[in-house]
Amino acid sequence: MPKRPITPEDLYRIVTLEDPKLSPDGQWIAFTRAQPNAFHNNYVRNIWVVPVAGGDPIQITRGDKDSSPSWSPDGIMLAFQSGRGTDGKAQIYVIPVTAPGGDARQITRMLNGATQPSWSSDSKTLAFLSAASADERAREDQNRDEKRDPPKDKLDIKHRAERREEDDKGRLDPYPAWRIPYRAGTTFSGERYAQIYTVDTSEADPLPRRRTHREANHEPPLWSPDGQFIYTARQVDPSTDEPNRTSALFKIRAVDGQTVMLTDASMTSFTPVPSPDGKWVAFTHYPRDGAFPVTERLTHLAVIDAEGSTPVRDLSTTLDVSAHFLAWTPDNEIVFSSSWHGDGPIFAVTPDGTTRTVIDGRFRATFLNADAGGVVYVASTPECPPELFYLPHGGSMRQLTHFNQPFLDDVIIQPTHTRWYESDAGVKIQGWYLLPVGYQAGQKMPLALNIHGGPHVMWATGEASMFHEWQLHAARGYVVFCCNPRGSDGYGEAFMQGVHEDWGDTAMRDIMTGVDLMIADGIVDPDRMAITGGSYGGYMVAWILGHSDRFKAAIAQRGVYNLLSFYGTTDVPSLISGEFGAEPWEDSQKLWRHSPLAYAHLIKTPLLIEHAEQDYRVPIEQAEQLFAYVHRTGGIVKLLRYPREGHEKSRSGEPAHRVDRLHHMVDWFDIYCRSKPSI
Repeated sequence: MPKRPITPEDLYRIVTLEDPKLSPDGQWIAFTRAQPNAFHNNYVRNIWVVPVAGGDPIQITRGDKDSSPSWSPDGIMLAFQSGRGTDGKAQIYVIPVTAPGGDARQITRMLNGATQPSWSSDSKTLAFLSAASADERAREDQNRDEKRDPPKDKLDIKHRAERREEDDKGRLDPYPAWRIPYRAGTTFSGERYAQIYTVDTSEADPLPRRRTHREANHEPPLWSPDGQFIYTARQVDPSTDEPNRTSALFKIRAVDGQTVMLTDASMTSFTPVPSPDGKWVAFTHYPRDGAFPVTERLTHLAVIDAEGSTPVRDLSTTLDVSAHFLAWTPDNEIVFSSSWHGDGPIFAVTPDGTTRTVIDGRFRATFLNADAGGVVYVASTPECPPELFYLPHGGSMRQLTHFNQPFLDDVIIQPTHTRWYESDAGVKIQGWYLLPVGYQAGQKMPLALNIHGGPHVMWATGEASMFHEWQLHAARGYVVFCCNPRGSDGYGEAFMQGVHEDWGDTAMRDIMTGVDLMIADGIVDPDRMAITGGSYGGYMVAWILGHSDRFKAAIAQRGVYNLLSFYGTTDVPSLISGEFGAEPWEDSQKLWRHSPLAYAHLIKTPLLIEHAEQDYRVPIEQAEQLFAYVHRTGGIVKLLRYPREGHEKSRSGEPAHRVDRLHHMVDWFDIYCRSKPSI
C-alpha cells in the first residue's frame, strides 16, 4: 500500500523508550517502553528486556504504570517503581528476571509512595526515595507509621487514602506560602521533602528505614560499590529561595545515615555517579563564579575523589559542551551524551581529563548506560522516534529495537535538510528545513517557522519531542524551518551567552535571516508565512509580531510575555534577574522594554494563544495579559486554556490534549496561509 501523510492522531502510535540498564553479565538490557493510550487518555509504561546480541524484546511487567528498572547485582531480580496500586501512588516492586512473566512482589507501602530504586552490592537492600513531612517523619521515628498497622484489605487502603487526602485539604486550607517557589510542575510544594530510605528485601515483611533527616529534596540514591555508602545530591540550605540552585553532593553511610558533604557552595552540583572501583564520584555542575547566572553556563562534567579530600577536577571545559546522562565503564572512563551542533554525540573521558568521541552522527542520545562490553543508549534521528541502540567497544553500532517501524511503514517521512548561514556580526547559525509532502521544484509554499524554548536549550535534527509535529506541518503542505539562534546550547558557552540582557532583538535577527534565505531560495511564499513557538519560543513569537507584520498567522504557546509579572509568579524568578542583570525594583523600565507585552498593542497578525491552566513555570496570567492587550487594541486573537495541564503539556500532557493542540495549530495556519494556491 502507498504511504500516507502523518496526521495528529498518529501521536498514539509513537513509542518512546526510557532508562536503559545493562544487566550485570552484560547480556541483557532492561528499559521502559511508553506509549500514549487513546481509550484511557494516558500512557502505558512497562518494563521490557532485550538481548545485547540482538533478538526480540521481551515484556517483563504488565502493570502499565511501571518504570525505572534496576538490576540486582546478582542479575536475578529487577526492581522497578509502579503506580499499579489502588491509590495510584508509585511503590517499589521486584520481579525475577530468570522467569519472565512471574509475579512482581511489592516491597514498599510508603504513605506518600516510593520511587527510584537502587540495589546495594549484596543484592539484598534497596535504597529509594519517598516524600515525608516533618510530622510524618516524627511518627516514623516513634514507630507509629502505617507499617506497624498494615491495611486489612484493598477497601481499607482506599479509605485510608481518602482520609489522608481530606486531612491534607484541611491542613493546607488556606495554603501557607513561606518560600519561593511554593509551587512547581502542576502542584503546590507542601511540606513534604524527598528522603532516602533503605529496605531489606530478604525480609518477609520488610520495614523501610529512613537514612536522611533534612527538610530538603534528595536526588535518586546510588550505592558505593562496596555497599557501605549512598551518594545523592540535595539542597544545601532549603530555607533559601530556589534552593535547587545551591545543591551539593553528599555521601551517606548506609548503616546509620552519617552524612558527609563532598562539594561546596562554589558550584551547583547534582547527579553523582560513583566509579566501579569506588575511588571517584563523577557529577555535573554549574559554576557559581558570579560572571553569569547558572542559566547561561554549560553543564560541566567533573570528578571528585570518593572521600572528598581533593579539589574538584573539571573534565569538560576543553570540549566547550554540556554533559548529560553519565555512566562509568569498568575501565574507569565516564561516558556521557552532549549537545553539539544540532546533534547529541557521546563522549568518553577519564578522571585525568583524556577525552575521546565514542560516537557521533545525526542523532540525539537521551539516556545511556555502559559496561565492559559497550554503551547502550536511546536515540532519536530525523527519520525515526526513539529506539534502543548498542555500541560494543571496538565494534559497529546496532539498533536493538524497532517498535516504531510499523508506524514508519505507513506514513511519509520528509527528510531534514541542514543549512548553516551567517547572521549579523559574522555569527554562524545552524538551521534546518523540511519540504512539504509532494513538493515540486519551483513551488513557493507556505512557511511554518518553529522557535525553541529555553532560551538556553538546543533543538536537534533528531529532536524526539518535535518529530511528529514537524512532520505534521510538512504533511499539511508547509515548509518547516527551525534554527538554533544565539542563546542556544550546543555551540559553546560564548554563543550561549549571546542573548544576555537581550532576549528579543538578537535572536530575532538570527531567526529572520534564516527565513529570508528560505524566501531567496524560492521555496517559501513570503505572503503565506506562519510562526509558532513555546515558552521562550512563545516569547519570541510575541516579540517578532510586535516588531514585524510579515507573518499571516501565529501561535504563541505557554510563553513569557511580561517579565515583570513573570518574576513574581514563576517558580524560577532568578532567571529574570540573572538574565537581565537587575531585580524588577532596581530597573523595572528595563524589564518592561524587553517584554513582548510592551509592544502587544501593535500586533495585527491573527494570533492563537494556547496555555495550560496549571502551568507553574510560566503561569497562565502571561497568556491572559497578551490576549487582553491584543484583543483590546483590535487584533484578531483567540485564547485556548487547557485544564489539568502544566508546562510540559505538549510533551507529556494528556494525549487527547496533545492531539487537540495539533489540530488547532494546523487549522489556524490553514485559515490564513492556505487560501492562495501554490505557484
